[in-house]
Amino acid sequence: MKNIFSDYIVFVDESGDHSLTNTNPSYPIFVLAFCIFKKSDYSDKLIPLMKNFKFKHFGHDQVILHESDIRKDRGAFTFLKSRELKNIFLNEITEIIAETPFKIITTVIKKDELCKKNPEAENPYHIALGFCLERLFYYLRSQDELKSITHVIVENRGKKEDNELELEFRRICDGKNYMGKALPFEIVFADKKSNSTGLQLADLVARPVGLKILKPEQDNRAYNVVKEKFYTNNSGEENGWGLKCHP
Repeated sequence: MKNIFSDYIVFVDESGDHSLTNTNPSYPIFVLAFCIFKKSDYSDKLIPLMKNFKFKHFGHDQVILHESDIRKDRGAFTFLKSRELKNIFLNEITEIIAETPFKIITTVIKKDELCKKNPEAENPYHIALGFCLERLFYYLRSQDELKSITHVIVENRGKKEDNELELEFRRICDGKNYMGKALPFEIVFADKKSNSTGLQLADLVARPVGLKILKPEQDNRAYNVVKEKFYTNNSGEENGWGLKCHP
């Protein structure tokens, strides 16, 4: 009997504020990142790698990796104030990303440009969600995985925000998309304290993409690994496929 669920699972995280009224001048963008795993790669490769990494650095696996906490050496990551330890820590995370098979689809919303072009623009998160779900459809079609349901995991952000996101997700999947097709995706909300390995990885890849768009000439070692994971067309081009900038 054919499994009603696909062989893939998707984890979603963001970087930046999706508000169009409170724009951080040093980071005036919003990034939405989809990390797409074959379930066997996720369970057999990523989870053991991440657990062993946490056991090595913390002695247990209950620490939740947050990019902002790591970057600012706060909470469980205060020991990273040592430059040597931080380099070792970041290099090992980079190796985990490099060693794990998965694909990335990201949308970068340039908020200032969006407001200039369309003062009545809708929620940047919803705009980015539409672009990412459309590209997820194309990717899963290439893997012959559209006959089964694929779950898209997102982190809880608050009752109002979650309700709005779920409504927009369902609208897009019901046909409000570029293809005008029903999309076989289901949204799953995860608690911020769920210690989801997939959500933590998605959190780690979103900001490097945003920084690359903002400061393309700046050294960005994390992006150099992330870019190898982008969904691309047959010519190996990620722009418009695994990386969408809007407007």
